[in-house]
Amino acid sequence: PARKNEERLRELARSSKKKSGDGQAEKAEELEAYKNTTKLPPNVLPNQVKVDMANQCVILPICGNPVPFHISTIKNVVLPDPDSASYLRINFYTAGMAVGKDCPDNTAKLVKKYAPYATFIREMTFRSLDSHSLTTAFRQISELRKRARMKEIEEKEEANLVKQDKLVRTKNERVPRLADLTMRPVFAGRKTQGNLEAHSNGLRFISTRGEIVDVMYVNIKHAIFQPCENEIMVLVHFHLKNPIMVGKKKQQDIQFFTEVVDASQAVDAGRRSMYDPDEMDDEQRERQLRKRLNEAFKEFCRKVESVARKNGYSFEFDIPYRDLGFTGNPHKEMVSIQPTLNCLCNLTETPFFVVDLSNVDHVHFERVTFMSKAFDVVLINKDFTKQPWRVDMIPNEDKDSIQEWLTDMEISYTEGPMNLNWKQIMSTVAGDDRFYMDTEEDEITPKEAGWEFLRMFGRDDDEGEESEEESVYSENTEQEESSEEESEAEEFDSEDDESDFDGDEELEEQGMDWDDMEREAAADDRRKKRDGDDTGDTRRDTRPKRKQRPSNTRRDTRPKMKQRRR
Repeated sequence: PARKNEERLRELARSSKKKSGDGQAEKAEELEAYKNTTKLPPNVLPNQVKVDMANQCVILPICGNPVPFHISTIKNVVLPDPDSASYLRINFYTAGMAVGKDCPDNTAKLVKKYAPYATFIREMTFRSLDSHSLTTAFRQISELRKRARMKEIEEKEEANLVKQDKLVRTKNERVPRLADLTMRPVFAGRKTQGNLEAHSNGLRFISTRGEIVDVMYVNIKHAIFQPCENEIMVLVHFHLKNPIMVGKKKQQDIQFFTEVVDASQAVDAGRRSMYDPDEMDDEQRERQLRKRLNEAFKEFCRKVESVARKNGYSFEFDIPYRDLGFTGNPHKEMVSIQPTLNCLCNLTETPFFVVDLSNVDHVHFERVTFMSKAFDVVLINKDFTKQPWRVDMIPNEDKDSIQEWLTDMEISYTEGPMNLNWKQIMSTVAGDDRFYMDTEEDEITPKEAGWEFLRMFGRDDDEGEESEEESVYSENTEQEESSEEESEAEEFDSEDDESDFDGDEELEEQGMDWDDMEREAAADDRRKKRDGDDTGDTRRDTRPKRKQRPSNTRRDTRPKMKQRRR
């Protein structure tokens, strides 16, 4: 924990130094469309809304005087439905209001800079009986805002790009080449097809439309070769250290693949039998094509490794472990996720999911309960300023295999019954300088070190202490129970002594088996017979006799009735 905490403190120091340097460099740039009034367009009328596309300005009439406004200061433009006249309303970025996410960074800095003492124009509305002029101005302003926005996005994308070396093409040697490949992501349109070549210091892809993408060996962080077994494509994938521009966007993952079978095939109207010779031939041709493409890609990967090694570069192609794969939802679709030696990835569906295991600090399992059929996995980045990766809806049958794989990769993991608010957790963790230590700043007060607070159950040592306490408690309870049983037995014996019921004989009879009971019954019969022979006729009846009334003393006490004579 101490070593990990020291590394974290060094990382915090580097990030704070970088932020301070960026803060010094970030200064608002003043907007200057025209140096003086002589640079204004010559054909501007006194009461005309004019758009200067070249200088990115909108010239608006104020009291009959043309005043230029840079396009970056305009928030939006509205053209209401005309009635008797046409109206054009232009809204500007002002202080005291939310500028919004579409506001240019430089404009936001200028608004913040001049907010304490400057006066801002919030909106301007123009009225004209000629609807054509205001409609034309509305379209031109909207187009200019769109161009300015796209230009700013491109500059922002290219601002953090690391400059790549130029490709050195191999001469006087046969160049390893794969033909008829499809590249993802695409330049423009539906597909980008072409050839991939391996040169001295990098790979070059040339599309059929003449577009070129260069991937340098030094910029490749992970190279993955996925043969076609259960998929419809065989591919090579490159996860880069620094993003490169593909078209107008930065990309950190470049992939080249060939489809073995079409993703969508036309089904014949009639049903085909499994013994149909044509269908059997199609399956045989498909198996041969899979085998041939796998061998071609494997041979290309081997040649690329040898060319790179020959020119002083070293990297190897990883192959995913299919037996460790599982299904999950990293984005918005259920896909097959497979680990490699250094990554956890899904390469067949877009957007790609590639997680470098060297950047994973901890793994947390969410929704782990007996009631749910699936769980979620959260992969926490070592850079606490970045949000974790997520893989949702993983079947419960894969939990044990995933945890065994994490144990083999020496990555810690915890479990929990519910989903957590990771944005709040990461902001709290990022501000803790003693996150991996088990004590507070006073070095006395204990606390949970690292990610221990995510555990659903206690630690092993806590369980050991609890088991010891349970054992002591069980011994005490056993003693108390035994004493209570003894007291109850004494009370029971005393009650037996007072009563006429002999409980010992009853218990003995309950404890006999059938043979003992039969022998005892036979012995009783013999004893009774022997006793009867000994007494003979001298046996007397000891039963009490009923007392008899004398016969002469009996009389009829019923009342007599007089007989009537007829």
